[in-house]
Amino acid sequence: MHSLHEKVRKLKNPSVIDFRVNHECIPQHLLEEEGEYGKAYLRFCREILTGLKGVVPAVRFGFDDFALLGGDGLISLSQLMKEAGKMGFYVLLDSPQILSPWGADRVAETIFGGENYPCDGIVISPYIGTDAMKPFVPYCKNGKDLFVVLRSPNKSAAELQDLLTGTRLMHHAAADFVNRLGEGYIGKSGYSRIAATVSATAPNSVKNIRNGYKNMFLLVDGVDYPSGNYKNCSCAFDRLGYGAVVCAGPSVTAAWKEAQTDGRDYVAQAQQAAERMKKNICRYVTIL
Repeated sequence: MHSLHEKVRKLKNPSVIDFRVNHECIPQHLLEEEGEYGKAYLRFCREILTGLKGVVPAVRFGFDDFALLGGDGLISLSQLMKEAGKMGFYVLLDSPQILSPWGADRVAETIFGGENYPCDGIVISPYIGTDAMKPFVPYCKNGKDLFVVLRSPNKSAAELQDLLTGTRLMHHAAADFVNRLGEGYIGKSGYSRIAATVSATAPNSVKNIRNGYKNMFLLVDGVDYPSGNYKNCSCAFDRLGYGAVVCAGPSVTAAWKEAQTDGRDYVAQAQQAAERMKKNICRYVTIL
């Protein structure tokens, strides 16, 4: 987690930009010029990456978004991740879906143990149990970071993740597992390499997890959901302005839509939106 901390400290910006988008986020002129969605998506990501270099510390890609484009999609993902790393970004990857212990073994070996998808950290769901997490843990000894989804920001998340199990909510029980796994991986920053993602749409959850797990680094997801906001996100940070990052997606990458332009200025709109995001976070968080 030290690498991400240093990048945040250098830029005074705890932002992560998520490149997962739907078809409507790609400007029409890119689709027409490239001839197909996969090529347009690659160009879209590549040009925004270049525009955000030196502006934000970290970027996030979704494995499944590219896998669903076919074989060329995974080639594009590999290219983008390598380019993002060379540009100095901390690179975070949403894992392929893990439905079995064998799947977890395979994903850990392929992503963390291979060279095709060079990332600093990976995001996984823990809800098949610790079998989903344990294969990734050994790689944390070699500088990799594991982000475990405790509470997601989607509207129906509470249906399962907020169920009571004994005296705790289900996602708090998951937090206990993450905390125990992470105890041996606390670095110079004071935070473990085994981290968690929490939801900007559930501020009480963010407060409780921050207060209950002092060494757990938090990625706050969903700030661009209707019920998410930056004040909610601020609860995840420590008194020095560290211990967390905030992730936004289309509110930055597809800012041209909010600006109601034709999309030809999509890189400039993304740059402006990223700067606004930084200012919005720093209204509530001071990074020392």
